[in-house]
Amino acid sequence: MDIENRAQELGNGERLQKVLAQAGVASRRHAEQLIVDGRVTVNGNKVSVLGTKVSIQDHIQVDGHSIYRSEELHYFLLNKPVSVITSASDPQGRPTVVDLMKDVPVRVYPVGRLDYDTSGLLMLTNDGELAHRLMHPMYGVEKTYRVWVQGPVGINALETLRQGVMLEDGNTAPAKVKRVSGISKQTFVKSKGNNLEILEVTIHEGRNRQIRRMFAAIGYPAVKLERISFGPLRLGNSLRVGVYRALTMEEVKDLRSIVGLKS
Repeated sequence: MDIENRAQELGNGERLQKVLAQAGVASRRHAEQLIVDGRVTVNGNKVSVLGTKVSIQDHIQVDGHSIYRSEELHYFLLNKPVSVITSASDPQGRPTVVDLMKDVPVRVYPVGRLDYDTSGLLMLTNDGELAHRLMHPMYGVEKTYRVWVQGPVGINALETLRQGVMLEDGNTAPAKVKRVSGISKQTFVKSKGNNLEILEVTIHEGRNRQIRRMFAAIGYPAVKLERISFGPLRLGNSLRVGVYRALTMEEVKDLRSIVGLKS
C-alpha cells in the first residue's frame, strides 16, 4: 500500500499542506500547489494527492530538501536593536535577530522585517501558516511606528500622510497619524537639535523601508524609527532593547483570530 493510501486509511496525523505551511515552507495554498506539482516526497515517495496525512515520524522533503518540523509551536516578541539584521544569517557577518535568540531551543523565523537602522517590535515563530497570513496584504495587519523627525511638521504634510504618499512604486494607502508628546528626546537633542518632533504612524502595508520613504517624500526625513505595535501585540516599556519574551496564550489567540485561524 503506498504512502498516500496508508495515511488516508489510518486517518491520523495532519494534512501534508498544513505541515508544510507550519514549517514555513510556503503558505497553505502554495503548499498545495507544491504537492500537486509532485515536488513533495514523504519517506522517499512522491505525494501528489491533497489531503494526505503525515505523522511526526514521517520524513518530508520539498525539491529534495528536508523540512524542519517541530512538534510544538513557539512564539516570541523581540525588542530589536538598531544595527541588527532581520535575517537568520548575513553574508557580511553582521549580527542578526537570530543571534539574539541563541538560547531558544527551536529554530524560529522573523515575521516580516525591520530595517537595519530601525528598532522595536519584531515577532519570531516556527508557526509558518500564521506567519504567512500575518504578512499577507489581504489580511491588512496594522503596524504602528514611532517616528522622530526635525519638526515642526506642517498640517499639509500630515494630511499627505493620511491621504497617501506617492512613492516610486506607487501611492501608499492612507495612514493613521498623530503627534506624540511626553516622550524624552534627550538622547537625540545633542546631535540633532532641539526641534525634534515625534509622530505615531499606523499602516497596513509592508513595502520595503516604507515609513522612511514616506517621510522623505514629504520633506521630513526620519531621524529615528521604532515599531511599537504589530496587530494586537504591543512593545510596551518593560522589555529592554535586545531582549525577547514568549508571547502569552492570549496574544497568540488574538493573532490567530485577526487572520482567520482557529485557536
